[in-house]
Amino acid sequence: MSNILTITLNPTVDKSTSIDKLVPEKKLRCAQPVFEPGGGGINVSRALKRLGLDSTAFFPSGGRTGKMLESLLEKESIKNKAIAVAGETRENFIVVETGTNQQFRFGMPGSEISSEEQKSLLDALNNLSPFPDFVVVSGSLPPGMKPEFLKEIVNTAKAKGAKVIADTSGEALKQMVDAGVFLLKPNLGELGNLVGIETLDNDSADEAAQKLIREGKTEAIVVSLGPQGAYLVTSDITKLVPAPAVKKLSTVGAGDSMVAGMVSILAKGGSFVEMVRMGVACGSAATMNSGTQLFKKEDAERLFDYLSRE
Repeated sequence: MSNILTITLNPTVDKSTSIDKLVPEKKLRCAQPVFEPGGGGINVSRALKRLGLDSTAFFPSGGRTGKMLESLLEKESIKNKAIAVAGETRENFIVVETGTNQQFRFGMPGSEISSEEQKSLLDALNNLSPFPDFVVVSGSLPPGMKPEFLKEIVNTAKAKGAKVIADTSGEALKQMVDAGVFLLKPNLGELGNLVGIETLDNDSADEAAQKLIREGKTEAIVVSLGPQGAYLVTSDITKLVPAPAVKKLSTVGAGDSMVAGMVSILAKGGSFVEMVRMGVACGSAATMNSGTQLFKKEDAERLFDYLSRE
């Protein structure tokens, strides 16, 4: 089994609660809060754990919230490599209005990470032993961190022989692709930005993805199509995997679940087609749960079996 590392540069503790109705200027009585570890890569590690795969979550950690984040991961038996920083790790706040089942998400920006601390992150990454086979970089950047830092992460991982999987957006994604990654998971808009095309449809997405592959920017692209499923493109494969019809309760965590599903197949030496099927299965399974929950393993496996029969 391959060794997997997830990197989360702007981690969070997600604090969620519920109320009957959200009313302004009134003292609202909330349910007992629930605290969960969060941030793109951390959620990928949590989802991998549900699939029976171990990974190491790598992230900067600071202050009271950082200690809580580390503790929450230990409670879920997720190995972590927390790099100490001075700023407080951020905390997000989620409120579910039970009367309407609407969810209100309040995302905090996080603290700046100094240039010295960024160097510490790179040094810690470089000194990992054994170095992971797969490095998943997922989520947003903290305030003040230049997107070019991600290029340094990619170069460090590739120099160690690791395969890098990119799941971020904007200039951060461009920097990773410029450095060259193994796999990326953009949506249509993000793929268009990478090739300088304002609007893409399913047909033109194929050529845009092939362009990046021909330029050596990546070996495989999985274009996330939301409720439509996903589109796999490699140098010799183009395949649409439609999302199965399920009862959707929440889309929170679907993207991270999709990445985890794909990585789980790659870590076992599976094919690209199996990879995207498992990604769609896990992403779809995540939408079957309310709130901030990830998928249930039995749902993901059932949907994967269904998609594999096509």
